[in-house]
Amino acid sequence: MSDTKYIFVTGGVTSSLGKGIITASIAKLLQARGFSTTTQKIDPYINVDPGTMNPYEHGECYVTEDGAETDLDLGHYERFSNVHTSQANNVTTGRIYQTVINKERHGDYLGKTVQVIPHITDEIKRSFKILGDTGRYDFVITEVGGTVGDIESLPYVEAIRQMRFELGNSCIVVHLTLVPYLAAAEELKTKPTQHSVKTMLEAGVQPDIIVCRSEKHLGENIRQKISLFCNVPISSVMESIDAESIYDVPLLMRDEGLDEEILKKTGMPLANFPDLTNWENFLRKLKNPKGVVNIALVGKYVELKDAYKSILESFIHAGAENECSVKVHSIQSENITDDNVSDLLKGLSGILVAPGFGERGIEGKISAIGYARKNRIPFFGICLGMQCAVVEFGRNVMGLKDAHSTEFNADTPYPVIDIMEDQKSIDDKGGTMRLGAYPCRIEKDSIVYSIYGEENVRERHRHRYEFNNKYLDDYSNAGMKPVGINPNENLVEMMEIPDHPWFVGVQFHPEYKSTVARPHPLFVSFVKACIEHSKSSSSQ
Repeated sequence: MSDTKYIFVTGGVTSSLGKGIITASIAKLLQARGFSTTTQKIDPYINVDPGTMNPYEHGECYVTEDGAETDLDLGHYERFSNVHTSQANNVTTGRIYQTVINKERHGDYLGKTVQVIPHITDEIKRSFKILGDTGRYDFVITEVGGTVGDIESLPYVEAIRQMRFELGNSCIVVHLTLVPYLAAAEELKTKPTQHSVKTMLEAGVQPDIIVCRSEKHLGENIRQKISLFCNVPISSVMESIDAESIYDVPLLMRDEGLDEEILKKTGMPLANFPDLTNWENFLRKLKNPKGVVNIALVGKYVELKDAYKSILESFIHAGAENECSVKVHSIQSENITDDNVSDLLKGLSGILVAPGFGERGIEGKISAIGYARKNRIPFFGICLGMQCAVVEFGRNVMGLKDAHSTEFNADTPYPVIDIMEDQKSIDDKGGTMRLGAYPCRIEKDSIVYSIYGEENVRERHRHRYEFNNKYLDDYSNAGMKPVGINPNENLVEMMEIPDHPWFVGVQFHPEYKSTVARPHPLFVSFVKACIEHSKSSSSQ
């Protein structure tokens, strides 16, 4: 039997309580005690992965080093723990059923009737254990998406019941629930939590630890009541009060003793009080900025904050590194035109044009980039943002009228952005892109080399279209330099304008690799350039 311990984080009463943050916080606390951890997300939807899902449906699609398109919670896991996740860290109902059906078609079940129990639950348990069976982790922490009682979650709860039966105290359940405050009665109410736990008990699962999300502090009487009615010791009733920042949660959970309770229940040693010195230093800088800088985030999903979650968190990391608060102004690219761009972007110290797919808002992004280039405002283009910068430069500097990407205009006379050759014959949308980490060689005589401080890096991708190398020399001669190249496929990864305070476009997604421990150097440098622009503008 494996020595790996399994922790399941479930949710009750309502969604959006912060299971992902609690999961990431548990990992961080155990890691700070010297244990090796990995985190996993279970999504009950039938999509195989979120790669083809609209951001309005699912928020950001987070990409791992090995190219898995996953839930945005994996971004939280990486940002907290600074440990890479993979395909095995995100499991969906769609993938579970797809695997079981494929096995049935291959004859693996020898003609037996294939059922939810045991075949689906066995596949779920196999997915739970994949990471633990590697022998690399002391703890595998699995967040179960949705809310207990949902039809979609029932097979997962049953699989957890079986795991607890099979593994004993090597498997525990942390249940996150809501303790609402009723203003009219001026008191916290435990009944929703009681019903949530009752629902779990009906499925045969007794929570080991109950974490209570609340906007008010839990009194001793509330903890005793939950302890009595939910069959857990009072030491296992934890408070998760609304926090100023998600990065406060590990410290709040440490103060509640969540990690200590987990170690006791799993029979693990309590040695090594969690060392969170670096985390506390980050929070100190985050909460005590020496200034504020205003930066525009131009995109077509700006009304949905989760669509650009990793970018927003990267700004937090980079802001703390620069001891400055980054105020992000989200601007809908559909609303931007050449006529109003100066009014919409006036007074901002930097402009980031976000990634995305589809034609909506493209011309607005191009207008914003032109404004940044002409007015020498720091500019950062990510993925489609870089491609739009290439289009804008081609049209307005090189005289390539109607230059465009073939994604949006197949008949453009100047296809400066074109689809990858090996993708032209593929019709299916799922998984056909350049996904995951790829190498990039940086020109030493470049701005980005001075930022990275190294020649060879690896960055994560999620796209199908590329810079058209037919125009490589033309752009370089005109002043937009291809300074980062994929050495294996000769694809352009980075563009910059040296004759500009800070103008960088990257084909990859640096936001996926920014963590509290390692803020991404491009974001750190961009924010620093925005601060300098703000100072120079105010002194004029």
